[in-house]
Amino acid sequence: MTDSILDRNREYADKLKKVLRLRHEPVAVRLVREGEDFPACGTKPEKQMSHCQAVFAAKKGACLALRLEDESCHVGASALNMVDTPAKVASGDFHAGIGMHDSVEAARKMIADRMVVPFKTAGEVVCPLGKADFVPDVVEIVDIPERVYWVVPLETAAKGGRVQFSTSPFQCACEDVTAVPVCTGAPNISLGCFGCRNKTDMAADELAVGIPYSRIPEYVSRLDRYESGPMAKSKRD
Repeated sequence: MTDSILDRNREYADKLKKVLRLRHEPVAVRLVREGEDFPACGTKPEKQMSHCQAVFAAKKGACLALRLEDESCHVGASALNMVDTPAKVASGDFHAGIGMHDSVEAARKMIADRMVVPFKTAGEVVCPLGKADFVPDVVEIVDIPERVYWVVPLETAAKGGRVQFSTSPFQCACEDVTAVPVCTGAPNISLGCFGCRNKTDMAADELAVGIPYSRIPEYVSRLDRYESGPMAKSKRD
């Protein structure tokens, strides 16, 4: 079973990279539920790191298994429901101190309104999709807007309509492209955040998108048609 999952994920990753012309590996994130075994492919990081740092390491090839003891950012870990929201974060004091909000109350509302993974987690495994020997919860892509844009036509191909996105000044990787897709069952695009842009190598011209893994097969099934059709007619660098 594991081999078939791995083979399938390699095929998905190869197709996404080739047709979307991704600059980095698409990243698979599995939130390990309490009582569940950690997938075999992940290894313990050498030192504590944040969820966003794990995602950005994975887009360059790392396969990481993080338990709560390995998480350096409890703001992110709380969005992933590994730990309760720290008191200074819930109160708004922590984020208000950064200086983006006019008041503690505004920062508190940002945290109160955020989405949190709806099940308790013991940790996470984060690795390139092509190396994932497990069924991910979310596939995450970091790239320039033109690459991320194609998620929108892929998402609307079957039923039409519009795609809505949710974001805030903070928590791109942990909330926007992990917790939100898990909670809503739909892809979510993020402009990045203060933490990602400080702690990782996220480039000034990059966005991020989190796609529920359940969407990936249908996306991939359309890519050959897109490559020879609308993509061939559009401006692509």
